[in-house]
Amino acid sequence: MSRFAIACAAVVGVSCLSISASAQQEVKQETKTASGQAMIAPVTQEQLNAADKNAKNFLLTNGNYAQTRFHLARQITRDNVKNLHAAWIFQTDVKESIETSPIIVDGVMYVTTSFDHVYALDAKTGAEIWHYKHKMGPVTTFCCGPNNRGVQVLGDLVYVATLDSKLVALKAKTGEIAWQSDIADPELGYSETMAPTVIKDKVLIGTNGGEYGIRGFLKAYDAKTGKLLWTFSTIPDSSVGVWATKDATGRDMHRDIAAEKAALAKTGDPAAKLGGGVWQNPAVDLATNRLYFVVGNPSPDLDGSVRPGDNLYTDSLVSIDLDTGKYVCHLQYIAHDVWDLDAVSPPVLVDVKDKNGKTIPGVIHAGKTGHIYVHDRKDCSLIRFSEAMVPQENMWVLPTKEGARMLPGANGGVEWSPIATDPSQSLAYAINLHQPMTYQVENSAYPNGKLWLGGAFKAIPSEAQSGNITAVDYDTGKIKWQVKTPQPMIGGILATAGGVVFTGESNGKFAAYNSSTGKELWHFNAGAGVNAPPSTYTLDGKQYVVVGAGGNVQVDSKRGNSIIAFTLD
Repeated sequence: MSRFAIACAAVVGVSCLSISASAQQEVKQETKTASGQAMIAPVTQEQLNAADKNAKNFLLTNGNYAQTRFHLARQITRDNVKNLHAAWIFQTDVKESIETSPIIVDGVMYVTTSFDHVYALDAKTGAEIWHYKHKMGPVTTFCCGPNNRGVQVLGDLVYVATLDSKLVALKAKTGEIAWQSDIADPELGYSETMAPTVIKDKVLIGTNGGEYGIRGFLKAYDAKTGKLLWTFSTIPDSSVGVWATKDATGRDMHRDIAAEKAALAKTGDPAAKLGGGVWQNPAVDLATNRLYFVVGNPSPDLDGSVRPGDNLYTDSLVSIDLDTGKYVCHLQYIAHDVWDLDAVSPPVLVDVKDKNGKTIPGVIHAGKTGHIYVHDRKDCSLIRFSEAMVPQENMWVLPTKEGARMLPGANGGVEWSPIATDPSQSLAYAINLHQPMTYQVENSAYPNGKLWLGGAFKAIPSEAQSGNITAVDYDTGKIKWQVKTPQPMIGGILATAGGVVFTGESNGKFAAYNSSTGKELWHFNAGAGVNAPPSTYTLDGKQYVVVGAGGNVQVDSKRGNSIIAFTLD
């Protein structure tokens, strides 16, 4: 299969790719069924609402609407996890990055691959039930790999978003298309890699494209018809803000406010092409009917001279009303970001201690800066931030034409990788990257939907890269334990009631750790980079853990095409 036509090498560590009609294989939808396989049952809104109380299934991308990635299954424990072995391995048709979060519904598993293939599998055996291949449009432009992070299921429909910026509803029993809607124009730089979120008959989807001069959004579509219901622009018409000089942690960002104000008077508000993609799922507070999500970098990434002001709401936590899409509150981590340290890892709703020690509804986010930020859910205000999980040096040195060194590098910290939590221990588990880089600025005009970095960030060949798994007490901000890894970590993590956390590495290692101490308890070599978030489920009295092993474009780990399920016997 022809993978792609152009690899944009302007950024080391991040590949921005394009597909043209002539360079992609013509594909068509296929469906397969087999007698004796799992029956495909509809999913109700009541089931989704109670996903955090369900030890059998894994119904949402990050386990539940709060996105805790904490699962109640407890058959696999710290004592017996050493006996875990592969129950089955399914090999997809696409050997390229796998970032899917497997969704499991009553014995049926839904997974995706790069280039927007969707599979329904028997969760007990790994046998294929059906396979959908998306027919790509004539122009597809996307950053950081041809990835797809998964599906969402409601009723008898399976929802997936595509690289050519479409939202597709598939029939759960056959994989046939029920409806399809255009999200945005891919010729302008819009694309989709995130999994949709379905809530109250709405399908929620953000957008990629912060590297292409787009104007970001979160949209809601009618789950039955695909009709657009509302749009929240992540870039308001007035994006200037308050001319903040310090980041959320109180450090000076060395902005030249006078120069920015002069540029604003000359060129006007840059809102129309300011970026602000939404890379990952919003968290849903069912009690207050509010959404919480994070917004990515401004565009162009490294050249702030053409985008004066704070560049709202880039690099921010944002909350809006679920029914209307109306703004409620926000907190900006980095105003006028010129380091591509955008907010991408999905926020998580947990109860937290406020500054007075009182337990309140909170929302936490793991940043590319290497901090876990803890917020008051009511008004988005910052309660505390954690100790740095990765080295920080020369914060916030401005990019130069020659290239200025600053840590962390542009990938983080915590990249798009979802964190996990264990509310019983007040712990958040994050996987981090340590990639020393230089930041180079170069002014260039808006290139009409093409890559627009305003310079480059480049890994430093003489400096070692690495990663870590870190447990943070979000009530104190202190690091409880940390495990160093030989390569940068990207993908995701899962915590279970059995006292075990699971995550994978780019070298193919998939491992289990004691959730209280970080002690490694078990590992398996998957043969390709394990750069996808794990899921778990219980079927016929047996707990399984499942993960994709397909490698990753962003850290250039070994490619593969395996979905692997593990169990105890």
